[in-house]
Amino acid sequence: MSDAPDREGPGTPRLQEVSDGVFAYVQPDGTWWINNTGFLVGERGVTSVDSCSTERRTRAYADAIRSVTDRPVRTLVNTHHHGDHTFGNYLFPGATVVGHEQTRANALAWGRPFDEPFWTKVDWGDVEIEPPFLTYADGVTLWVDELRCEIRHVGMPAHTTNDSIVWIPERRVLFCGDLLFNGGTPFLLQGSVSGAIKVLEEVIAPLDAEVIVPGHGPVGGPEMIDRVVAYARFVQTTAAAGKDAGLTPLEAAREADLGPFAELTDAERLVGNLHRGYAELDGLEPGGQIDVVAAIGDMITFNGGRPLTCRA
Repeated sequence: MSDAPDREGPGTPRLQEVSDGVFAYVQPDGTWWINNTGFLVGERGVTSVDSCSTERRTRAYADAIRSVTDRPVRTLVNTHHHGDHTFGNYLFPGATVVGHEQTRANALAWGRPFDEPFWTKVDWGDVEIEPPFLTYADGVTLWVDELRCEIRHVGMPAHTTNDSIVWIPERRVLFCGDLLFNGGTPFLLQGSVSGAIKVLEEVIAPLDAEVIVPGHGPVGGPEMIDRVVAYARFVQTTAAAGKDAGLTPLEAAREADLGPFAELTDAERLVGNLHRGYAELDGLEPGGQIDVVAAIGDMITFNGGRPLTCRA
C-alpha cells in the first residue's frame, strides 16, 4: 500500500506480518495522534497491542484484524495512557483491557479527547473512555497459545510515567509503544529525558530485539534505539547550553541547530522536551509535574502561533 496522502488522511494504514501470526498495523505518517498498533492471532482469539485515536481509525484497525481472522479480540494491552493508544479501546467491548496502574489513572485523568486550541480540529467520533481494568504494578505474562508475551513496565519515567513494553522473546519481536519514534521527533514532556536514555540503554537495548514496532513510524530494528538516545542527549546538551545562556526553553529551541534531527516530523516537540530538560537540570525528579499547558503554549508559539497540525 502507498504511503502517499489520500482523502482519509496522510497515508493508508498497512498490515505487516512481522512474525508468524504477529502483525504490526502501521499508520503513516506517524505524526500527532497517528500511532501504530499490532496484534497476535491465537487459536481462540486475538491479542491487540493498543488501539487508535479516533473512532474511524480504530474501526479501520478492527477491519484489518478481521481481514486476517474472524476470531474476537479477547485481550487489549495499552503501552501507556496517551489517547492515540487508548481512545479506541471502547470499540473492543469483549476484550480485557490490560495496562499499568498509572496507565489507568492517567487515562481517566486525561478524559475525553480535545483538540483546539492545542491541535487542529480532529473528527474524534463518539469516543467513550475505556481505561485498562486489569492493572499491574510491574508486569504480567500473557500467553497467546504457547507463545509467551512479557508485558513489563519499564521501571521509570521515559516517554510517560507508565510506559510498558510487550516483548515476545521466542520471536525476538518487541512492541515498545512511544519509547521509540521512527522518523518523528520523540516526545518526553510527560516523562523524562534522562529516564528515556536510561530505559533505552538499560532495558530496551539488552533485549536484543530483531524486530521493533515503534509507537509511530515504520517497523524497524535496534538501529532506532541509538537514534532516539542521540536525540535525547541532544535535548540535554541544548537545555544545558540554553540555561547557561539565560534563555527560555522556547528561545533555546529557536536558536538550536537541529543538525541530523532536522528531518524529523513535529519539530515543535523540541520546545516541550526542553521544558522537561530544564526542569531536570533544576532538580525535578523524572516524571515530576511541570506546567504542561505552558509548555504546549510555547510549542504553539514556535509553530508560528498556529495550533499544532493533527491529521488524525
